[in-house]
Amino acid sequence: MSRLQADHLYKVFGRRPDEAVRKLAAAEGAADRETLRAEGTTAAVVDASFVVEPGQIFVVMGLSGSGKSTLLRMLNGLLEPTAGRVLYDGADLTALSPRELRAVRSKKISMVFQHFALFPHRSVLENAAYGLEVQGVPRAEREKRAAEALELCGLGGWESSWPDELSGGMQQRVGLARALATDADLLLMDESFSALDPLIRRDMQDQLLVLQQKLKKTIVFITHDLNEAMRLGDRIAVMRDGRIVQLGSAEDILVRPADDYVASFIQDVDRTRVLTAAAVMTDGAVAPGDCPADCSCRAVAPDTLLADLCAVSALAPHPVAVEDADGTVLGVVPQERLLAAMGSLAGQEVTARA
Repeated sequence: MSRLQADHLYKVFGRRPDEAVRKLAAAEGAADRETLRAEGTTAAVVDASFVVEPGQIFVVMGLSGSGKSTLLRMLNGLLEPTAGRVLYDGADLTALSPRELRAVRSKKISMVFQHFALFPHRSVLENAAYGLEVQGVPRAEREKRAAEALELCGLGGWESSWPDELSGGMQQRVGLARALATDADLLLMDESFSALDPLIRRDMQDQLLVLQQKLKKTIVFITHDLNEAMRLGDRIAVMRDGRIVQLGSAEDILVRPADDYVASFIQDVDRTRVLTAAAVMTDGAVAPGDCPADCSCRAVAPDTLLADLCAVSALAPHPVAVEDADGTVLGVVPQERLLAAMGSLAGQEVTARA
C-alpha cells in the first residue's frame, strides 16, 4: 500500500510569493501573516510537513481560515504549492505533468466533498459510477462496482432512486460510494460531514469507521470539529494561521496540548470517548486481599475507553487491572484516578504520571 508525505509545503497567494516563502522559512520579523497581508501577500499554508501511513485516518483540524482546505487541495494537485513537495505512491505529485496528474487523480486519489455534488439528473447508481465513467470503464463493470460500493455504504436497494429522494445523510453516502467505487487507495475528505445534522453526522462517522475496518484506505479528513477529529483520527494535525501547531494522536493532544491555543480547543471534549485505560493507569497490580473470594478480579485491555472502563470500575471493589493480550498486568486504574481523569484537571493529573 502507498503512503502520503507532505514535505515542507507552502502556499502563498498575492505579490512576490517566493520572497514571502523565503521570509517565512527564515522566520524573519516581517514574516508574520498580518505584515505579509499588508504587503499584498496571504500565507495560507506555512511549512507543513507530515506523513500519512497506509491504512491510516489522518485528520487535519482547525478553525475557518487556518489553511486546512488549502492544504488538502495541494495534496491532490488542485492547487500547486508555492514551495515544497507532495509524495504519493513513490511519485512527486508536484513534478507531474497536467496529464499525469489527471491520471493519478482519476485512479489513485478520490475526493469526498462537504456538499454532496450529486448530479440531479442521474440515478443513485449513475452518480456512484461517475468516477468510473470518467476513467472509461465499460458500463456493465462500472455499474457492478458502483452497486457494490453502494451496498458497502448501506444504500443497497436505492440504486434506481434520484438524489432528491434521499435524505442529506443518504446523499453523502452516495458521495462516499462514488469515491470508493474507483478503488482509489487515498481518500481526501473535505469537511465531508459538516453539513449534516448532529445525529446523521455521528452515523456517518460510524459508517466511515466500519468501512475503514474492512477496506483499510489511506484517508486525509478535514474538519473544524475537535470531537470528530478525536473520534476518527489515528493521527491529528492541528492548524492555526497556516501552520501545523501540533501533530499526534488524539490522546497526545488531549493529555499534552502543545500551547494555549490547542488547550482552548480541548476544554469541551468528552474525555471518556478519547482517553484509554493505558493513559490513566498507574504502576502496580491488584493485591490479593483486594479481590474477595466471591468476586472475580476484573481487567480491561489498554485501549479500553474510559466510558467503558467506568462500567467495569463501578462493579469492582478494587482497582481495575489493565492487561495485554497475553494476560500480563501492565498497571491498574483506581477509581479515584479514573474520576480525576474525567474531570477538568485530567490533563495535569495524567501528565504527572508520564
